[in-house]
Amino acid sequence: MPSTPYPYRACPPIRLDPIESARAAPFLRVRRTTYRATYPDGSRSAPFSYDEVDRRAIDAVVIAAFYQRMGARHVYLRSAVRPPARTRRRLEDPAAEGNLWELPAGLVEPEEQSASGFVACARRELHEELGFDVDTSRLIALGPSVFPTPGLIGEMHHHFAVEVDPTLRREPPLDGSPLEHLGEIIDPPLEAALAWCREGRIGDAKTELGLRRLAEYRR
Repeated sequence: MPSTPYPYRACPPIRLDPIESARAAPFLRVRRTTYRATYPDGSRSAPFSYDEVDRRAIDAVVIAAFYQRMGARHVYLRSAVRPPARTRRRLEDPAAEGNLWELPAGLVEPEEQSASGFVACARRELHEELGFDVDTSRLIALGPSVFPTPGLIGEMHHHFAVEVDPTLRREPPLDGSPLEHLGEIIDPPLEAALAWCREGRIGDAKTELGLRRLAEYRR
């Protein structure tokens, strides 16, 4: 059954005005390692240097919260402001200035680096960013973990799906960050969100992957 057309809605136009910029590394660490490659034929390369980024909370969870209405699967997206994307003008949405629609996501704490820890983290982020409080048994792993930027950082993303009752959603507590203040939540049909990915309106890779995996998910 075809879904009703759902018009695209732009993210709230939150602007970031830089006040000061300096090189600092309290959250991210850059490590330079000298390697030597050994090849299958036994030959070895000359030593070479490689820089990579590390951080205390290295992984992240991504949550596709959905519900069914009139034969269509709807999924929740949050608007997000991403400072590194602020100065990059995408051809598809040149005025976005770092404002993106994303699936809710959050960093996994070091003590949560386990299968049960990932689920607990996903439950916490679901409540914090969308306002749903569900039991961890409701959260289903949505495929294997992936490396979003393996040439830069060893971060892995762990995707989850959870079916929710939209009438039980409450105002999310958020994390107090100015980047989350006055963010918006929408719940388009999944097919509409996938169309936005194809059109380049959703520019966040983890979100597009999560939406595509949700489309393949069968309960």
